[in-house]
Amino acid sequence: MLGESIFDKSSIPILVKSLDASMMRHRAIANNIANATTPGYQRLEVSFEDELKKALNKNELKGTITNQKHIQIGRRDIASLQPKIEKPNDPTLPSGVNNVDIDIEMAKLAENQILYNFSAKFLRGKFNKLNAAIQGKSIQQ
Repeated sequence: MLGESIFDKSSIPILVKSLDASMMRHRAIANNIANATTPGYQRLEVSFEDELKKALNKNELKGTITNQKHIQIGRRDIASLQPKIEKPNDPTLPSGVNNVDIDIEMAKLAENQILYNFSAKFLRGKFNKLNAAIQGKSIQQ
């Protein structure tokens, strides 16, 4: 109970969701690269960041759900956010095989790896600070 409330008020849930999205995006990009020469294959994308921005927007009202049958209104709760795999409506490349551009996919893979590494390092730092506070030690910068 107490641990849940401490973690919910920190950036830890956001970082965990970001890591989940990065892992799903990595799988989608790897799948796109593996099928770069497969005729008719439609590339996959993961959407998450736009929903996260909306959920973090403090200017938007947040509705409270008092019954499971109620519809969510306003900004969403961080815990309810989930990354989604989508097939974008892209035309087939001039090669005529499919809509996967290997150069773009490799760039997206590198960008996603940087985002994953940043989120993991930042989350590790949060847990190190929490661990130091529990043990009564000073935090090393």
